[in-house]
Order: sequence, then structure tokens, then C-alpha cells
Amino acid sequence: MPDMPKEPITLSGDCPALAIPAGHEVTLPKGITLTIMQTLGGSFTVMAPAGLFRIDGRHAPLLGLEPPADAPAPPSVGPVTESAVWETLRTCFDPEIPVNIVDLGLIYDMRLSPGPKNGSRVDIKMTLTAAGCGMGPSIAADAQRKLVAVPGITEANVEIVWDPRWHPSMISPEGREKLGIE
Repeated sequence: MPDMPKEPITLSGDCPALAIPAGHEVTLPKGITLTIMQTLGGSFTVMAPAGLFRIDGRHAPLLGLEPPADAPAPPSVGPVTESAVWETLRTCFDPEIPVNIVDLGLIYDMRLSPGPKNGSRVDIKMTLTAAGCGMGPSIAADAQRKLVAVPGITEANVEIVWDPRWHPSMISPEGREKLGIE
């Protein structure tokens, strides 16, 4: 994580967060001391006394920081495109790996269809790097939360599947470069 302090930070106010790996929403209380472990995809992964949490970049002022430079740009207005869905998925990261879930090869299927209220529905099938990985619920919740924030998407479903089994050969050239894999 470049240029992020590893010194403890004290929250200046109550802050919404996602528990890692469970993926459920919590509120971290004002005054709690955190350490930022990484910032990717427009969010912060922090260590608190109760464990790891993901804080959305828009809550950066509560950390005394600026929003991350890689925060997702708001999608353009108009019909939802497959390109907008893939762009959004590229802002989702395993908190332990500095490569997005698309470039890691974790997304097996993406389907865009008409959804409720004149919107679009997106269905994602994704996997994890290992069947025992406890990060699945957290990563899936992050992807779903970001997808339903895209204007025009009224419903998103992210399903974790295990077939085919993930293999490092599924990592994109961009991901391989980021990880230093030849």
C-alpha cells in the first residue's frame, strides 16, 4: 500500500464498516484506534482491536485522510452497459491481495438483464483463490454493494461457485504484472 501511514489513527466519529471476512455491516465507534493495512478500490482495509474491517473511501475524513485516489468514478448516466459492470468489478479487491477480482480471474460469469423498476439486474458467478478462504462473504458483499450503487442497476446477485476450480493461470497479464509473476 503506497503512501499510507501504518501509524495508529483515531476515528473522529462513528464510522460504517464491513467486518472481514464475514462481510456484515458494523459501526466502528468514535475514538477507536485503527491501523490502515491497505487502500485499494476506493476503500481502506483497517485493523482494529476487534479485527479487520473495510471502510468505504467516502468516510476518509473520519480517518483524517483524503478519499483514495483509486475511488471508483461515478458511472455515466444512461442504460447500464456490460462495460460499466466490469469497471465496477475492477474496483473490488480481496483485502489481502493487491489485484482486483477481475484480474485475479475470480469472475466466471456476468449476466446483465432487465430488472425491477425499469432497472437492470446483474448476476455474477465468482470463485475464490482457495475453497477454505474466509474472505468470500466480504468480497461478495463488496461487489454486490458497489454494483447496486451503479445508476440503473436495481438488483445484483453475487454467487460464489467452485467449478471450475481457480488456478493462478486465470490471472490476467495485468494482474500477473502487479503480483510480479512471470
